Amino acid sequence: MERQPVSSSNLTSVGYDEDNATLEVEFKSGAVYRYYNVPSFEYERLMAASSHGVYFNANIKDKYPDERA
Repeated sequence: MERQPVSSSNLTSVGYDEDNATLEVEFKSGAVYRYYNVPSFEYERLMAASSHGVYFNANIKDKYPDERA
């Protein structure tokens, strides 16, 4: 999955696979996580957010099933 770089103190890059509704997030630590069953509107809102980290923590983290990639 291709990820796009983001300007964030916690996130490095974000990618989304619309066919599988999978969001992939790379953190500054180097860890990459995949979040499943994420609607496309969540990805769009995350990418449009003034703070990617704040949006991620409030709307995605701990809300969707995830695994470390």
